[in-house]
Amino acid sequence: MPQEPSTIDQASGWDGSRTSAPPERAALMIAWCAEEPARVGETALFETEGLARILGRGETPGEESGRVRFASRSPLGRPVFAALRGAGLSREQLRVTPRHGKLHVEQLGRCPLLLDGERVERCTLAPGDSVLLKGQLLLLCVLRPAGPPPLRDFPTAALGPFGAPDTFGILGESPTVYRLRDALAFQAKADAHVLVLGPSGSGKELVARGLHALSPRARGPFVARSAATLPVGLLEAELFGNVKSYPNPGMPERPGLVGAAEGGTLFLDEMGDLPPSLHASLLRLLDKDGEYHRLGEAKARRADIRLVGATNRPAESLKHDLLARLPLRLVVPGLAERRDDIPLLIRHLLRGAFSRTPELVARFVGVDGEPRVAPALVERLLRRVYETNVRELDGLLWRAMGESAGDRIELPAGLEAGDETRGAPPGGERSEAPSSPRPEPTADELRARITEHGGNLVQAARALGLPSRYALYRLLRKHGVDVGALRGEGD
Repeated sequence: MPQEPSTIDQASGWDGSRTSAPPERAALMIAWCAEEPARVGETALFETEGLARILGRGETPGEESGRVRFASRSPLGRPVFAALRGAGLSREQLRVTPRHGKLHVEQLGRCPLLLDGERVERCTLAPGDSVLLKGQLLLLCVLRPAGPPPLRDFPTAALGPFGAPDTFGILGESPTVYRLRDALAFQAKADAHVLVLGPSGSGKELVARGLHALSPRARGPFVARSAATLPVGLLEAELFGNVKSYPNPGMPERPGLVGAAEGGTLFLDEMGDLPPSLHASLLRLLDKDGEYHRLGEAKARRADIRLVGATNRPAESLKHDLLARLPLRLVVPGLAERRDDIPLLIRHLLRGAFSRTPELVARFVGVDGEPRVAPALVERLLRRVYETNVRELDGLLWRAMGESAGDRIELPAGLEAGDETRGAPPGGERSEAPSSPRPEPTADELRARITEHGGNLVQAARALGLPSRYALYRLLRKHGVDVGALRGEGD
């Protein structure tokens, strides 16, 4: 049964004393490409401050060093560079210069340069900003390290091809997702109970399955259940099992979730929904001896399981004694923290939809096998503030397909601009002067907004001007604000 680790940083979820990640700089990523849609996700790095490079169609022999060059970058091999083929692009279309963490872009060629739908001759992009070469190329400013994403613990054999899910179903080429993979692999080695934190729809169960598959318990069972679905009157029987005809006559003997997970991993989602009355029994199970009782059985049993609990609430919303028995933390980022993966997710989710509904293939898939998607849809989805993350993104794509009249998936009506956010204000002629950052909310402001919105953290985050609910979670932890008390949740 799990032992409490002595060498793992229990506060951060991975060992904070390990070698720090390499520095990241502003880069350009292909978010949509008319001529070469398979190149979505490729990035171009700008390693020398102030050194301008030319973006355009093709390459002039001997001038490769002065060109913006896109390539897929993963730990599996050296990046392969290829020239852009877009017929609507000029050979010298843009001049891009990195300065002070941003990219200064100047128009050189004939293809119109659009920022927020308006034609511009020059602009400044901060990470999170996008710009469109009309009908040809949607570019997103992102942060990337100079080399391939470093992996210390995650096995490269588990990675899929660039832009595809890994063995555990986790998809993403952003540094954020590579850090998640490495943290997951590191924690999988420690046979200690884990608390997975992350907003709704961010993929906490995928992460839990990865923890199991990379752990010494991989050959044992993986049992998953949402605490919110456990029947209130049968909580203990569902969790710990029962002897025959107890607590109700005729009830069959059951091992419960704990018994079913013996020798493996029990994933308990929505742990925050467990009633306080069950905590005492759960605490004994999570102690070193793993002791528990089946209902109607006097003799104590001992479980050999690893519990992976999950919640979309702040960790502090759980009881302190329960938290103490979940020594490892693994934070799953929402889309607000990995927007550069959204174009890849769009392609992956559409492919899944096409496999389930083959009729859509004839309408929306090109001869190259890639989904035909309007750049306006990609640009809007890049900026959207998500409440349920990948689940919400999938629903929006289905809505877009349902409302598209032609052979391309268009931006659906009603996807309002008010649902958008930006990584940073656009620059260029309109906003060269830096804007003053909004002061971080105080603890009193956090309490006031949460109370004002009846405990709804999504609405409170918006009122505070935060990019996501999870940004609010971090502030709550930082200031020690008890959300349960604000919501009126007693012990």
